[in-house]
Amino acid sequence: MSEFKKLVFSGVQPTGNLHLGNYLGAIRRFVALQEGNDCIYCVVDMHALTAQLVHDDMPSQTRSIAAAFIAAGIDPEKHIVFNQSAVPQHAELAWIFNCVARIGWMNRMTQFKDKAGKDREQASLGLYAYPSLMAADILAYRATHVPVGEDQKQHLELTRDIAMKFNLDYAEHIRRTGYGIDITVGDEPVHAYFPMVEPLIGGPAPRVMSLRDGTKKMSKSDPSDLSRINLMDDEDAISKKIRKAKTDPDGLPSEIEGLQGRPEADNLVAIYAALADKSKTEVLAEFGGQQFSIFKPALVDLAIHVLAPITGEMRRLMDDTSHIDAILRNGGERARARAEVTMKQVRDVIGFLY
Repeated sequence: MSEFKKLVFSGVQPTGNLHLGNYLGAIRRFVALQEGNDCIYCVVDMHALTAQLVHDDMPSQTRSIAAAFIAAGIDPEKHIVFNQSAVPQHAELAWIFNCVARIGWMNRMTQFKDKAGKDREQASLGLYAYPSLMAADILAYRATHVPVGEDQKQHLELTRDIAMKFNLDYAEHIRRTGYGIDITVGDEPVHAYFPMVEPLIGGPAPRVMSLRDGTKKMSKSDPSDLSRINLMDDEDAISKKIRKAKTDPDGLPSEIEGLQGRPEADNLVAIYAALADKSKTEVLAEFGGQQFSIFKPALVDLAIHVLAPITGEMRRLMDDTSHIDAILRNGGERARARAEVTMKQVRDVIGFLY
């Protein structure tokens, strides 16, 4: 092999209801990336334990993510859809990466600081080592590209650091086993086993904000259900939430610069742009100078047009979960087969007997 084969990997945690931000920032992009790419999409149920140890509804939450994948248009026959815990190689590689990664690297992870809060001594070791497992999720398949939001970009940089340190520390072993590929990192030639993963960041609304506070990210954990549009919301709920969305007294500007300092207005324009596959400039060319009393009903109609078919299909799939379970079982088998190829080679490189 003269170069790493392009492979897209990403995952979604089964914690709480999926919302518009998850759809626009992740799932819709997963669907688009199917064209021309080999894709593996994962329900990261092992990661869910870092948010909450005991989940009474873990099976239902896992199925709902898979249902959203399928309802949005991901093809589980051409690509792989599975749940993380079905592939034990993720945990095996994560332990190796725990030994590769440095404490100083983990200490720089801002998401741990945010999620652990002030009482970090009471945070779980799993939350602290979360990025190491994320690196294993990606590199168990030697994935080359990962669609991520801005909040995960630092974790992807850590994945690259772990991959590079493994490649350098085991350079001679990799060369001796014949599993490596010659790549260039910066100006430095490296005989690598793991690729330098590239982030895929983009789209008009990669970071969807709360409908009640345009300075905060739309979140499953926000106590106000009015702050988000859930993918399982019916048409009446979608209409109510958009009409009640916080705005300011001014109308919509005609130029992008007019959205500066107006986070709620900027958020609604960005949501419309993403749902319509337009730029914010195009949206403002259409609605510039109009009041939100005109814009919000148009956004309601657009959101219902895009989301209602997905919601309907998700409900159909969740009413009879046997189809979802079959997809996850099949995906798990295919993912295990791929991950085991990687792990067999990693064991050879390290020198494990098996």
